[in-house]
Amino acid sequence: MDLLTIQHEDFTMYVECSKYEAIWGKAVGNVGRENLLTTYTWTDGVKSATINDEPIENGEQAKAVFFDNAEYPIWVEFNQQVSKAQFGSMLQSDNDRFSFRGRALAGFINYGNEIGRSELQLVYNIGKEQRHFKLGYEVLSTKLNYHEHWKKIVEDIEAEYRMLALDYMKRTFHGFSPDTKGDTPELIWWSIFAGEQEKFLKACRSIIERPRRRLRGYEVYLRADKLKRVPTNIENELAEHRKEQAHLYRVEEHVQSNDTQENRFLKYALGQIAAKYEVLKKRIETIKNTSESLKAEMNEMEKTLTHLQRNPFFRTVGRFKGLTQESLVLQRATGYSQIYRTWNLLRRAYSLNDGMYRLQSKDIATLYEIWCFIEVSHIVKEQLGLDVDVDHRNRMEMNGVFTWELGKGEHSRILFRKNGVELAELVYNPKHTDKENDEVGVANVESRTVPQKPDIVLQLTKDDIEKGMKMTYLFDAKYRINDRTDAGVDTPPDDAINQMHRYRDAIYYKGNKNGDSSLKKEVIGGYILFPGNGEPTEVAKAKFQQSLDEVNIGAFPLRPNDSENRKLLEDFIQELISMKSAATIAKVIPQKGAFMEVGDRVLIGLVRESSRKNYLKKFEDGEADLYYTGPLFPTSIALHNLHYFIPYFKGKGIRDVYEITRVRTIKGSEVKQIDTEGGKDDLRLAFHLKPHHRLSAEYRNLKPHVLIDYTFLDTTFGELENFVAK
Repeated sequence: MDLLTIQHEDFTMYVECSKYEAIWGKAVGNVGRENLLTTYTWTDGVKSATINDEPIENGEQAKAVFFDNAEYPIWVEFNQQVSKAQFGSMLQSDNDRFSFRGRALAGFINYGNEIGRSELQLVYNIGKEQRHFKLGYEVLSTKLNYHEHWKKIVEDIEAEYRMLALDYMKRTFHGFSPDTKGDTPELIWWSIFAGEQEKFLKACRSIIERPRRRLRGYEVYLRADKLKRVPTNIENELAEHRKEQAHLYRVEEHVQSNDTQENRFLKYALGQIAAKYEVLKKRIETIKNTSESLKAEMNEMEKTLTHLQRNPFFRTVGRFKGLTQESLVLQRATGYSQIYRTWNLLRRAYSLNDGMYRLQSKDIATLYEIWCFIEVSHIVKEQLGLDVDVDHRNRMEMNGVFTWELGKGEHSRILFRKNGVELAELVYNPKHTDKENDEVGVANVESRTVPQKPDIVLQLTKDDIEKGMKMTYLFDAKYRINDRTDAGVDTPPDDAINQMHRYRDAIYYKGNKNGDSSLKKEVIGGYILFPGNGEPTEVAKAKFQQSLDEVNIGAFPLRPNDSENRKLLEDFIQELISMKSAATIAKVIPQKGAFMEVGDRVLIGLVRESSRKNYLKKFEDGEADLYYTGPLFPTSIALHNLHYFIPYFKGKGIRDVYEITRVRTIKGSEVKQIDTEGGKDDLRLAFHLKPHHRLSAEYRNLKPHVLIDYTFLDTTFGELENFVAK
């Protein structure tokens, strides 16, 4: 059965979709039946129109037919012989999908991820007459509510990156309206002029044929017999030289002149528009999939503008020097008002609110990816606190003809700081390869096989084990939903989850700290962001949520205006921020047969003031390489997994962290070489140290009676704050 049928006086159009029932059912489940209505419009000549044999009316709402990522075979059977017929799209690739034979035009269309208002156009010849037909409708999303969610996504992107959502040569468009702020990108200029060009050309021709003129006086020198009238100011001169036939008299004559302020403005506006059109036309012609019909239209428009500029009328018009005051002629006179209106429209700013002007945007998958990056940045800032400083180092970059994209890697970095200390870093679309390129990747992070390109990289800075250690988490935005559900909850696509496993396995850290250039695993976890739906209590029980604690791979449903499911992501990021790095590493599943040392234990030991001066100074400078104990070192302190040492200065506190590289026993005689008060020739412990990092810029004292016998404290970085005096 035909899905959509249009009975026209010249043809019958049929539209089918073999999977429509499944697509409709998915859309109803995700969006709701009430949000799947659209308005159909068509040009003259239609006798009837039906959807599934149900009649629809021009300009009235009916059941949506066209959805994203669906295949629609279309054929048109003409009632009489036509010499030529084609699908009137600006994209060459769309035209290639249609073929015309005999009296039938057939092909198919798939809008991919492009949603919004669209038009199906036919151009055909009957005899020598070329005719046009246009069918207007909306292409809707099966995953998001176009009328609510798309608008919210674009508004959020506009608030962060103005005009980033715009694109060109798409098959769908959206309404936009004038704005009081901002500028007018070239893409908007082109889109506005495309709708105004016919009216603009008509106004130019109308003015040239019937221009507004003004009487202008100018001085001439004439003989007496050439004077049409005798001005009073030359009567005496005429009497004096009445016998001199060759004498010339200076008089003022009035003539109708085209050199008016309004005609000067027309000349200026036409010249500026023609020059801009020529530049943009050349850039558009470089796009590979530009259709031949579009190129022909642009060439014809350029010739028309050039021809108008060369009209002899403009030889009598001077140079435009600006408008010194309001001109009623430009605002109200026939022709001039249209020129003035078009000029103002091309100079004004616009916003992506509903309006009468057409504008094309990036496909919904790209918009969703950018929106997810913005949402994650907002959540990170919210969880870090209101007093956090956000350093935006991200920017938009020119892409293609005159559209913009969000910078990648270094060009999209957002840093979160508090009191000058870096807490987190967010990067959009970095590319990880084995080649060093800090412009598109993340420092010291690479892939040794094929390039890896996650959508969003979140790095949280932790100082509890190592100064400035960064924990890396990946988020990938997918504008897709699995065909199956989990207890009524939408689930992410399987291949997207598999991709997160691949990222975690393929992306490595190659640091150069202390000369260590070996590869180390970098990614702690990977998470899919997808436009799924479901009750939050049920979503929390879903397999893709349970796997977060089990393997640190999972997913989060994220949709505009869904604050309840958004809270799942908020709580998760808050947990990542608050968790100590030792606890984070402890949760990482080790390789079979391998033992993973978390390295959380730390020994705090007293450094006596009686120590030799240069030995004490090494500790004060954070450059010590040896620490020895007294003969009464507590036997309760296990040495086999002791990793770090913090020197304690009585009355000052703690500041520096050292890594313990070796523990050995020494005799008191060896101690005497270091400490002038070395004791008997008994056994002591010697800790060989390597400077690691600082806990704080200044010393922090411990609470009273914390140290065992005022000498040692065996603890962990996680518990250290419990012993520090506030």
